[in-house]
Amino acid sequence: MARRGNRPVLVLHGPNLNLLGTREPAVYGRVSLAEINRAIQHHAAARGARAVCRQSNHEGELVDWIQSAAREGFQAIVINPGAFTHYSIALRDAIASISLPVVEVHLSNVHAREEFRRHSVIAPAATGQISGFGSASYLLGLDAVLQGPMARARAGRRAPRRATRRAR
Repeated sequence: MARRGNRPVLVLHGPNLNLLGTREPAVYGRVSLAEINRAIQHHAAARGARAVCRQSNHEGELVDWIQSAAREGFQAIVINPGAFTHYSIALRDAIASISLPVVEVHLSNVHAREEFRRHSVIAPAATGQISGFGSASYLLGLDAVLQGPMARARAGRRAPRRATRRAR
């Protein structure tokens, strides 16, 4: 459970992200998931927040974590849905059903890759999307939920949907 009062953010990593550092390093880089998690936690702490990172290859487990995030005291979610980005209506519906701000992040620029990777069923339900900045995409997503319009959404004023930030 997240402690209240320290701006806890839930960071979710989807399928195959446990293989970061060894899986297609030309696309995803050589940084491991453990290294990314340490960078996320350090980045959050430097901003007076706390990040809790979780990874699963199982859609239902990600859905459960999304649905319970507010009850666990989280104020926002940063998620890299991995391959679920393109077809998981279950994740999309779970995100749409909660009132927390959610930022979808991707290591690679999904809009510059294969055609099937250019469509996200998650994006319409998320507060925003950041892609193409490598592991910094997570840090930018964290910054987005800790400041600006998404931070105000936590105070009961939901941020506008479909804000997108893309690398060119």
